[in-house]
Formats: sequence, C-alpha cells, structure tokens
Amino acid sequence: MKLWSYLSNVPVLSAMFLFVVLVSFNSASAAVAIPNPTVDAPLDKAKGEQTAVLAGGCFWGVQAVFQHLKGITSAASGYSGGSASTAEYETVSTGSTGHAESVKITYDPSQVSYGQILRVFFSVAHDPTELNRQGPDTGSQYRSVIFFANEEQRKIAQAYISQLERAKVFSRPIVTQVVPLKAFYPAEAYHQNYAIRHPDDPYIVINDAPKIIHLRQEFPGLYAAQ
Repeated sequence: MKLWSYLSNVPVLSAMFLFVVLVSFNSASAAVAIPNPTVDAPLDKAKGEQTAVLAGGCFWGVQAVFQHLKGITSAASGYSGGSASTAEYETVSTGSTGHAESVKITYDPSQVSYGQILRVFFSVAHDPTELNRQGPDTGSQYRSVIFFANEEQRKIAQAYISQLERAKVFSRPIVTQVVPLKAFYPAEAYHQNYAIRHPDDPYIVINDAPKIIHLRQEFPGLYAAQ
C-alpha cells in the first residue's frame, strides 16, 4: 500500500503533520556507509551491455536511484518472481502472486561493476533489513531480492551479503533473498520514470528524493546527473 493511498483517507491536518514528520525523518536519515565488495567482477576493457534485476520496495525509488548511476544505460520498473499471468499492478499489489516490484538495470560493465551496483543497492536504494516491507509499504511484493542471471552474479551477491554480515554493517540481519531470475515483466507505462515525471508527488518527496541526495553524497564518483 503506497503512502499516498492512505494519506487521502486521513484528515487534512493529520496528513500535513505526517508529511512534515516523514520529510524530516527521511532528510535526517543518512545512507548506510558500506565497504566495497571483496568479491566482484573486474571492469571490462571494452564497452558492453549486461543486466541486473533487483527488488527493494517500491520500484519508483529503486529505478530513480539507478537512473542516476554512472554506467547505467537504462532502468525499467517491473515484476519478477511470479508468472506472466499475474504481472499486473493491481494483482501484484495483493501480495499473493510471488512477484516483487523489481527494476531491470542495463549497464556497461566497462564503467560500473555488478558489485558496485549491489553496493548502491544495499547502501542507498533500500534497507535490506526490512522483511516484506520497505518504509511505509508492506507486503511480500516489497521484499528485498537479488534475482541473479548467472553463476557469477550469484557468487558476487552471496559473498557480499556474507561480507556485510561479518562486518556487522547493519544492526539487524540482512533479509535479502538471492534467487535465480526466471523472468522480468515490465510494469505499466504510468509506472515508468515515475520519480522523474512526478518530482512533487508527496510519496516521491518523502521516500525517494532523499535517496538521490544520499547517492550523490555517498558515491560522488558514481553519481550521474539526470
């Protein structure tokens, strides 16, 4: 359930109060500083194209983060984990389809590695310690997942999670799933580039705009303007 859907059901003054509180909270919250992965794919010598599929809460914010990352050629919102017949927003929102709101990231491996993409994913794109939720959104469709496309991605992902847990980077256990990618289904057109097209939407202002600020602060060498 998106924040804007229940803001409309509370009195105006209560909504304004909640809005101010949440903006202040998110603005004050810093991204988690995490180390570089010790297991990673080296940068390719030649320009190329690879993909990564990640899920970390509402796909609007995850897509927006990776649209500001150096080496990313495209990022699309969609669904992974369930069947083609249920890859539709209203159905996925029931939490009963097996799908997670996901983002398919296409990147140039000569500019950014898979491990660095995961570093941004764990640091600023979402909170990997929240089980079946992310911020105000609850349900299995908002779970944290790395959908690996090959054995190399699986090894890098699992090694990085183990590294972060040994270093006790987070105060709570990492709940991110690492599962094979079966398919990615693009979301409806109105979900694509949502944060870019609706920068003043209260949900974007509260939950996603701070992620872009943290990305620029924590990863100045990887940050790319829109």
